[in-house]
Amino acid sequence: MGNINIKQVVTEKDLMDFIKFPMNLYKDNPNYVPSLINEEKNIWNANENPALKYSVAKQFLAYKNDKIVGRIAVMINNKEAQELGIKKVRFGWLDFIDDAEVSKTLIDTAINFAKENNIEKIEGPMGFTNLDKAGMLTFGFDKLATMIGLYNADYYPKHLENLGLTKEKEWVEFELQFPEILPEKVEKFSSLIAQKYKLRTLKFKNKKEILPYVEPMFKLLDETYKSLSTYTPISDEQIQTYKEKYFSFIDKDYITCVADENDHLVAFAITMPSYSKALQKANGKLFPFGWWHFLQAGKKNDRANFYLIGIHPEYQRRGVTSIIFKSIQMNLKNKGIKYLETNPELEENKNVQVLWQEYHPVHHKSRRTYSLNINE
Repeated sequence: MGNINIKQVVTEKDLMDFIKFPMNLYKDNPNYVPSLINEEKNIWNANENPALKYSVAKQFLAYKNDKIVGRIAVMINNKEAQELGIKKVRFGWLDFIDDAEVSKTLIDTAINFAKENNIEKIEGPMGFTNLDKAGMLTFGFDKLATMIGLYNADYYPKHLENLGLTKEKEWVEFELQFPEILPEKVEKFSSLIAQKYKLRTLKFKNKKEILPYVEPMFKLLDETYKSLSTYTPISDEQIQTYKEKYFSFIDKDYITCVADENDHLVAFAITMPSYSKALQKANGKLFPFGWWHFLQAGKKNDRANFYLIGIHPEYQRRGVTSIIFKSIQMNLKNKGIKYLETNPELEENKNVQVLWQEYHPVHHKSRRTYSLNINE
């Protein structure tokens, strides 16, 4: 057995090795979707990632016989500790070859970091905040990854469980086959609900018209999810970052906003064409030709991903989703979309899962975070 060496990421070259490791690990896997290299670099740049202003973070690479065999990042979100009283080391960007010695060394790195900071718990894989990608795939390894989900091989969960980590949170994901025609029940119901509560769907002529609604959407997200155990409020800086990061990808026809008679936003949904195949073809780079694949994916695609949905608590369980779905169905039908994939939803979040029940959802992926309490 070769010794495993752990090295902290310090130089620009280390960072590139850190970012590219999974691309090399999964280069022959048809379901892996690489991230954009520049976006990954920005995550570790305090000018680009507001979470770094209130978090401590380190990244590490594992070497065996001078070859990179794994990586891990460890983070402490001080805001989470102060506002929610949650003290834990988050670990993420966890990838490794199928070697128990390697995974043990990486998890030991997270444990040691926790001990150095007098923290008794580690949890991951996750990012800096609850809006970042989270959850290790435990089911659905044979399905194409999405732009917002992590992908990993089937041996990862076994390694973590063998190291004594246990399930902390579980997410489920569904695939819906979008109907050519809306179920009559949904069609009728959506009109009734719109009349009853004096609601209307907003129509956007161009992307610029969406801008005034971006901040209200995030505020609505806070309202929608604040009752969930893991939710931390979104800061204004984060809103700005997400706006800059994702707005260029957004197509006005994939956004649905529902307003009341006073023009207040009461619900919204953001879907996007699936960019998975475009990301695979771009192989981490937008230039010189990556952007072309994105452009094509926006024009010609039979698959869309559900990104975010927000419904004001006062309107939850009142049928407002039927208005959202009617709008989405009309828009996506015009685009030739046949399949819609939901984003990861916490298994306890039945409010969201109820939304899909009319559309014969197929549960096709599961993911979870693992945690370990360190008691010496």
